[in-house]
Amino acid sequence: MNHVDVAVVGGGPAGSAAAERAAAEGADVVLFEKGVPRADRDGLGPDSTDAAGFLDYWVDIAQLDVDALPDGIVQQELTKAEFVGPEETVVVDRTGIESSYDGFGFTFQRAKLDDWLREQAEDAGADYRVGESVTDVETDLSDGHEHTLTLSNGEQWVAEYVVLADGPQRRVTIPVLDRFLPADASASERLSPPKTNHIAYQEYRKFPEGVLEEDNIKFWWGWMPGETAYPWVFPNADDVARVGLTMPIGLDIDDFDTSAYRLLDEDDDGIPKGAEYIERLLEELYGDEYDVEEDFPVVEEGYGKSKGTETYSISSTRPVDSPTEAGIAVAGGAMGTTSAFHEGGDHVALRTGKLAGELAATDSLEEYNDAWKDAIGDELLRNVAMADVVADYEPDDWDTAFRVARQMLETADTGKLLTRKNASVGIDGLRLYRAYRKAKKRHADGKYVQLTADEYDY
Repeated sequence: MNHVDVAVVGGGPAGSAAAERAAAEGADVVLFEKGVPRADRDGLGPDSTDAAGFLDYWVDIAQLDVDALPDGIVQQELTKAEFVGPEETVVVDRTGIESSYDGFGFTFQRAKLDDWLREQAEDAGADYRVGESVTDVETDLSDGHEHTLTLSNGEQWVAEYVVLADGPQRRVTIPVLDRFLPADASASERLSPPKTNHIAYQEYRKFPEGVLEEDNIKFWWGWMPGETAYPWVFPNADDVARVGLTMPIGLDIDDFDTSAYRLLDEDDDGIPKGAEYIERLLEELYGDEYDVEEDFPVVEEGYGKSKGTETYSISSTRPVDSPTEAGIAVAGGAMGTTSAFHEGGDHVALRTGKLAGELAATDSLEEYNDAWKDAIGDELLRNVAMADVVADYEPDDWDTAFRVARQMLETADTGKLLTRKNASVGIDGLRLYRAYRKAKKRHADGKYVQLTADEYDY
């Protein structure tokens, strides 16, 4: 039997950050990552699929030293983000949130970032094991807390603390949490990935010279049906961009007016697949001037998970508290901190992982639920509130929102983008402002947490 102080399940940003911090604090740490093959990585590693962009203030949330990143991780420096509705467009060149990062943001190569985070964890002394899946975690609370992790190869490891960082699929997290919850409040039902996650798909496309706006990330809202469903273009290096989309799982096309969405055809008998959506987006944007398949080819060699494409889940649940009295912390996508609304959650994954690792190593894990709220609560409240506001938006609503947002930006005399003063551009501005303020009030004081600490039964 192998014994460690801290065992981490999952080797993505949250898991690697937890392992690095715990090891740096002097704990004996092991991390288990099941490992997946990727065309852009030698050997197995975490499932590093993400649109992969950082905004300025996200750097501070993540506590990321951008200057320390090796060459090749940062792909493009960004100066703006463009949000395109069916008819209206707004360009945002600032987040309105104070930041130490001198710039709007950047895109990055997620697999290379994950590999660097692994190196940081190993350099700190963590034992990072790839290709070994955790199949079960049993907890003994008879004398403190002791966890026995069983691996797919039959090995067993005993740890005083466990950090669950297995991403939005939560294959290990859900059964672990279920053991501390009553049947009528089970994590299996409330966090079920097929019911609560969005699906994302992206392709690495080579753009013709001069066509790709290298300093601009672009999103199209109201072009495809579904709550927080949208395509995007994220610039990489060398005229390559990630062209992708996110949408809820299990949509029924009969629930939507196909004529209202630019990426639907009236003869569609089902929701299009991701690849079809991307083809239609590129044809809509560039088809009059280019042969999309010939001039915007998928780059198959050395990009993405497989042949220049990747499919992955994004959590669309709200965050959960952890059963810290049992010596267990849930971090990153597994706890629901990533967001289908803003596409990405590496910054909150890194921060929650660091907190979980440090507190576990210093026998202070009971502070974790309060600590992560203090660190990322404002960010989560903004996302949850805005997601509530736009949950039932249809194409015309997005046009109204972008027109109002553009007017607000033009009249803003402070760094903040949404204030009572600049909302007075008109009745639609005041409605948007009031809806957002009302949603924030509804979720204030941690009410955005969907599974709270007091629900666990020890």
